[in-house]
Amino acid sequence: MYSIMKQIDFCAGHRLLNHGGKCENLHGHNYRLQVHVSAKELDSVGRVIDFVEIRNLFKAWIDEHWDHGFVLAEFDSNAIEAVKQVQPHKLYLIPWNPTAELMARYLMERVVPQLGLDEQRDVRVPKLVLWETETSFAEVQCS
Repeated sequence: MYSIMKQIDFCAGHRLLNHGGKCENLHGHNYRLQVHVSAKELDSVGRVIDFVEIRNLFKAWIDEHWDHGFVLAEFDSNAIEAVKQVQPHKLYLIPWNPTAELMARYLMERVVPQLGLDEQRDVRVPKLVLWETETSFAEVQCS
């Protein structure tokens, strides 16, 4: 098995319901997503997959949906209405509280299957690591 990792940086805001601390306020982070990709066989060039292809797939999705926007829980009506008051605004709703853990889970369960990695060669994403700060990250692995 061969593995590689591509890093993608982006900025996004969120808030955590029922946090009990300052993270209940709308705030933002400079996130770092580490996409781990593996394959049993290398392609004809000798790669798991071209790093550019990973960047193009993941960065395009992040740029369109999360970068410089707010990622909020779909049930957080107060924050949703607050963000909608600002024009223009960028808002993406997920079904859970947008912790780093659940944002990583969302990417793994909902986004990765949509991206169309090379399934003919059994290229897969076994792990995503989402850094929320320089010292704190969440990791999700494909079961």
